[in-house]
Amino acid sequence: MKGFVLGGVSSGVGKTVATLAVLQALQDAGYDVQPAKAGPDFIDPSHHEAVAGRPSRTLDPWLEGEDGLRRNYARGGGDADGSHPSARGRSSPAICVVEGVMGLYDGDGSSTAMVAETLDLPVILVVDASAGMESVAATALGFQEYADRVGRDIEVAGIVAQRAHGGRHESGIRDALPSELEYFGRIPPNDDLEIPDRHLGLEMGAEASLPRDALREAADTLETERLVDAAAVPPEPTGERDTEAVDATVAVADDAAFCFRYPATIERLRERADLVTFSPVAGDPVPDCDAVYLPGGYPELHASALESTDTLAELGRLASDGLPVFGECGGLMAMSRSLTTADGDRYEMAGILPADVTMHDRYQALDHVELEAVDGTLTANDGGRLRGHEFHYSRASVDDDARFAFETVRGDGIDGEHDGLTEYASLGTYAHVHPESGAFDRFLEGLTD
Repeated sequence: MKGFVLGGVSSGVGKTVATLAVLQALQDAGYDVQPAKAGPDFIDPSHHEAVAGRPSRTLDPWLEGEDGLRRNYARGGGDADGSHPSARGRSSPAICVVEGVMGLYDGDGSSTAMVAETLDLPVILVVDASAGMESVAATALGFQEYADRVGRDIEVAGIVAQRAHGGRHESGIRDALPSELEYFGRIPPNDDLEIPDRHLGLEMGAEASLPRDALREAADTLETERLVDAAAVPPEPTGERDTEAVDATVAVADDAAFCFRYPATIERLRERADLVTFSPVAGDPVPDCDAVYLPGGYPELHASALESTDTLAELGRLASDGLPVFGECGGLMAMSRSLTTADGDRYEMAGILPADVTMHDRYQALDHVELEAVDGTLTANDGGRLRGHEFHYSRASVDDDARFAFETVRGDGIDGEHDGLTEYASLGTYAHVHPESGAFDRFLEGLTD
């Protein structure tokens, strides 16, 4: 599957809107598009899926390792036949569009440049052109030359000019570019191309998708065929993980409160076990299962509904009887005794873990993390290490005799030194992990030990 990376000169430059416009342009030209996101984000990929109609792949060297990243990329093309008819009637390959994270070179554990280098994909730089012409070219040239200066084996192929007008403005940008940098088009200024945000980032794609007419207007200003010609094919992954079936059923919470999960996680669970879903917000009963997975999300926005239904209370009763429950971030919050919002409203949660969670107006942790298991637990063997990511606005107050499954080698965790609050046969972490870490394989295999 051919692809390219849309990298930004900085955070806030408009990478997500540029990515959505590129996805729309390729779709309108008849190409089979696969979106992807560099870094551990859950929100931007939801906007990709709203346009492309298929889940966006997570590409993060810290979470997945280089081989895992290549496997995850390759799996994205698994349902593409590689011969989608283009608008001009010829066969066109599937194209992967990878949205970068922060600025191109930013991030010590997992930068956009590292993703592009691992996959050997060209970078198309998204540059804010709202107040520049020749300076846009100078910025792009500097990003290209910096790769050589620091020994990064990446190709900065050219630019997409974000917030650029047509006419003289566009001509000035195009004419200023040196011959080694391609001009791939522009995204015109348009208030309809602004995505509302809140804590944790933008609103989800299902809540605030961009108007299709505005997106198509932006797509029409892009050089679609030049984008396709710039795409490259990455190296083949070196192997696949074990897919031996496990005789178990896992129930996964799936609604607006529990919406932060990687597509690869659901794929992995389905590869090796039976999977059923349920909605705690809607008050669904806990399915007949061998274990429960509570992904992250926004339980604080749905705390009233979660308290008023019986689902979390039932889950608490089942966990006290020994049903394994694994919760990540928002899942940890739902597994606690109580959740207090930033406005001071307190709600009862499942009561599985000896903790009370309080929301804050500013984020409490944001980083890639590494955890070391102090004992065998649901997602790791004794002494095993997991890499993950944390980003949360809440803080958990735990009992003095609370038991933790992990020490934090890197990151904040729950108390600055530990993560993985454990009670009964259950585990709640602030860290999100990717299935390439092996955590979900350990989770499944432990159900039949």
